[in-house]
Amino acid sequence: MKNQFIEYITNHVQLEQDEVDAISSSIPVKHYKAGDILLKEGMISKVSYFNIKGCVRMYYIVDGKENTTFFYTENQFVTSIKSFTSNEPSNHYLECVEDCTLALISYDTEKALLRSFPKLETFSRMILEQELANYQDMLSTFMMSSPEQRYLNLVKNAPHLLQRVPLYQLASYIGVKAESLSRIRSRISNNAS
Repeated sequence: MKNQFIEYITNHVQLEQDEVDAISSSIPVKHYKAGDILLKEGMISKVSYFNIKGCVRMYYIVDGKENTTFFYTENQFVTSIKSFTSNEPSNHYLECVEDCTLALISYDTEKALLRSFPKLETFSRMILEQELANYQDMLSTFMMSSPEQRYLNLVKNAPHLLQRVPLYQLASYIGVKAESLSRIRSRISNNAS
């Protein structure tokens, strides 16, 4: 399982054997069950994760209601970036939607690896830039699209989520109630016929 994490890194930067050994020996892999909470609102994130297998969602609770903002699947980093880097309490939750296998990267381990291996600093910057661009695209799509367009975008860009995530979480993700998402899906199905 750890090899998948190493393979992901080597798709971005070439690693020497000592770098592979350092990563392998300092980053454990752990299994979680569906429903396990990785981070709660108010907790300080001490760990960043790399998703080897499974689906994790990020959500906020507003007026007693869960608002899903992101789903992390295989080969994605799962983190509460502000809490992890600033040692501040999180304002959201991270929950396993499915059984998950995650590589755990503590703050101290990350800093030690980045100090010891400049290539990993380059890798980290590349991933942060990529994630920033993804978040910017996601935000602009959400702000400029109707719920139906957001659903169609989800179908086009992340169809795997439709089979893996409960309908009420998908509805929250596109900013509607579950009943509204059912109507959107029905309307799209009727228009396709």
